Amino acid sequence: MSHIPQIDYATASKEIRAAHDEEVRVRGRMTNMKRTLLHSPAAHRIYAEWFTLRAELSAVADRPIWIFSHAISKAAKSKIAITFFRRALINAGFNPDAVLLSEEEALLDAFGKAIVADSNAIPAEIWTKLKERYDRKTLVDLVAFAGIMLATAVFNNVVEVDFDPELEAFAENAGVSDA
Repeated sequence: MSHIPQIDYATASKEIRAAHDEEVRVRGRMTNMKRTLLHSPAAHRIYAEWFTLRAELSAVADRPIWIFSHAISKAAKSKIAITFFRRALINAGFNPDAVLLSEEEALLDAFGKAIVADSNAIPAEIWTKLKERYDRKTLVDLVAFAGIMLATAVFNNVVEVDFDPELEAFAENAGVSDA
């Protein structure tokens, strides 16, 4: 059970209800993490910058970003984040337990894992390959994106945010990875 309950929309302040309504308007749904973050609209807004950085990384296709995010989530042991990206992969027709990674995806997978393992010691060969593939702006956006992705995993882990019911079918060992 979550250490911090989700907001109660009926009793929430006008500011919190407005932030909630805007999130639903913009993204069409409200996760348990977002309902918890909304106790602080500023915190919610900061974490929502994940979407801003994702848009900035538009030159990188969805699947490589999902692989990158999944690698960070898995290395951070964040069940909610892992399952969120498993769902993205499965809904796109991929088996996250047996996906064959492209060169770019393998690089982003290794980079994501390395960031979580020791952000002070990203292997030189990873940086060499990243610099060959991406311009400086994209590299900055990737690192910043990874930071928000890791922050998301940490928030979910520390608070023990309640698992979203709609993710249940996509959880590891749930039997849907045969897609």
